Amino acid sequence: MDFSTLGKHISNPYIFKGSEQKPFLAPRGVHLVNDMLFVSDTGQNRVFIWHKLPTSLHQEPDVVLGQQDVVGSGRNAGGTVAAESLHYPSGIWSDGKRLIVADAWNHRVLIWHQLPTKNGQAADVVLGQPDFKSNEVNVEGISKSPTSKSLHWPYGVFSDGKRLWVADTGNRRILYYKTIPLENYTAADKVIGKPDFSTRDYENNQPIWPYSVKTNSDGVLAVADTQFYRTLIWSNWETAFNTPADVIIGQPDFDACGQNQYGLFPDAHTLNWTYDVCFYKKGLLVNDTGNSRLLYFERIPKTNNQVADAVIGKRDFKTGSENRDTIVGTDSSLYWPFSICTQKDKLVVADTGNHRLAVMGLLL
Repeated sequence: MDFSTLGKHISNPYIFKGSEQKPFLAPRGVHLVNDMLFVSDTGQNRVFIWHKLPTSLHQEPDVVLGQQDVVGSGRNAGGTVAAESLHYPSGIWSDGKRLIVADAWNHRVLIWHQLPTKNGQAADVVLGQPDFKSNEVNVEGISKSPTSKSLHWPYGVFSDGKRLWVADTGNRRILYYKTIPLENYTAADKVIGKPDFSTRDYENNQPIWPYSVKTNSDGVLAVADTQFYRTLIWSNWETAFNTPADVIIGQPDFDACGQNQYGLFPDAHTLNWTYDVCFYKKGLLVNDTGNSRLLYFERIPKTNNQVADAVIGKRDFKTGSENRDTIVGTDSSLYWPFSICTQKDKLVVADTGNHRLAVMGLLL
């Protein structure tokens, strides 16, 4: 990789491709906590755990979930859905003691209440399905309306250690649980983006394709609302159940929905297929996936359509995915990154289109 394409705000960058026996294939989820690395290797239906952040190009994982060994990659491990299987895992969260995975194409969320210690370990709790053997959309099929217990393509999960938020992407809503569930098929306590649990139509003043949801210690809520090319911000997560977002990043208002605001090239205030967001220091990193870059806001924006303070992944704000760095291939720069996370001044990017992680220090 030509690390100069990442820009001037990073230090000591390197690439990590996972297991040398069978490297990553389109990893969409990444999480770093207590120097432990968790990766959803989405294209190969498995989740990896490293007890310490790797620093080399390849390193074998300490634990693999969804498969019995590091070379397995079949959907539901080549069999039927079970407590130990995965199909297109995406969002991932851990506090170093527990693990929560959005098992997107099984239309469920899996919870391990103690960190898994062996390959193929079964989950303790399933959300979105009545049992570990079920995996239909909204339990009864695509034609059925959602409920407080059902899921359709849940791509994002987040917890503050007590509460749980699930980006129920296919149902165009976010489910909120006031505690991390201990029992299968637990009903959500509240819903964001819909007037009730059974509604799945959408309005443009709601998160209509939420892919990622995060909160910070000040109670700010951020949602990557992919389909409208925007990130939504609530200054207090408790208001999100009954009021529209306070601030929109990437668009001037709720009626706007332009890809890069209908511009030929991106700019410091535009977004294109944004899939994740990450709080950093007093500000915010927004994963601008379609432009293969990250935008940094030194302070959490207070007004719509705010201009970013810095860009990572491109040399300037006006360079997008299709540019001189990708004419003969994408491996010289980031390409369609789906997930980002930070630990102190360390940034880890799921560089999904290049089937790898990009790890770097932040100079912000």
